[in-house]
Amino acid sequence: MTAAGGIDPDVAPSGTDCVECDAQGLWWFHLRRCAECGHVGCCDDSLAKHATAHFRETGHPVIQSFEPGETWMFDYRTEAVFEGPSLAAPTHHPLGQTTPGPADRVPTDWESQLG
Repeated sequence: MTAAGGIDPDVAPSGTDCVECDAQGLWWFHLRRCAECGHVGCCDDSLAKHATAHFRETGHPVIQSFEPGETWMFDYRTEAVFEGPSLAAPTHHPLGQTTPGPADRVPTDWESQLG
């Protein structure tokens, strides 16, 4: 059951990596988690912007940072950052996972690519 506002605190994340980047062999800068279905996608500072693409495809409006130490949420409808309810664990990617990541796919010139 989805809570009001596109947040279901009981849904676990889809994994610890960007689902689409993994499927396409790409790398990401930061990760975001859909607060409605748990889909983990890359942020808008990443080349592929899969979290926003997920919103456009599904209409699921709220994401939460999937980075260690970050709990903020973002609503695509209002473009507002806010603090929301706690979501099901895990609430971030593994601490040993690099940012950007995954380490074996990040090019040496990654900073200039994000420009």
